[in-house]
Amino acid sequence: MYGRIVLSTVILCAALAGRLAFLPNVAHAAPAVGVCKLSISGDDMMRFDQTELKVSKDCPEVEVTLTHTGKLAAQVMGHNWVLMKTADLAGVATDGLGAGLPNDYIKPGDARVIAHTKVIGGGQSTAVRFALSKLTAGESYSFLCTYPGHSAFMKGVFKIT
Repeated sequence: MYGRIVLSTVILCAALAGRLAFLPNVAHAAPAVGVCKLSISGDDMMRFDQTELKVSKDCPEVEVTLTHTGKLAAQVMGHNWVLMKTADLAGVATDGLGAGLPNDYIKPGDARVIAHTKVIGGGQSTAVRFALSKLTAGESYSFLCTYPGHSAFMKGVFKIT
């Protein structure tokens, strides 16, 4: 009996921490003092490990950390994380192509971009911090990688809960 209780407690704790396989593609940031932190990673197969990021509406500020788990350099298989309204996704991706690596494949001064990281290569990490007040309740938001050819595969939804 005692073993079943311990096992049930471990399973419940793991589920609450988002560690079980039935919760593989969602990250949650709970309210904290100051900054709510989210993490996402990309690999050499042009994939983010999560297709949905959620943050509490009570978070004053959000920090997203991107880790490139692959081995290839930024010039070959770089990744970034870019947040925009879902309606702007295609335009941001298309306009970023001409901006080039020196601009992180983000059109300079693009007002549609709410937040973005720099482009990184294998083994590197980068982070971006932004005020949640930049987002509007009820609006649909998405994120993607703007490195050429990646946006078709490396994208997801950003939700305020």
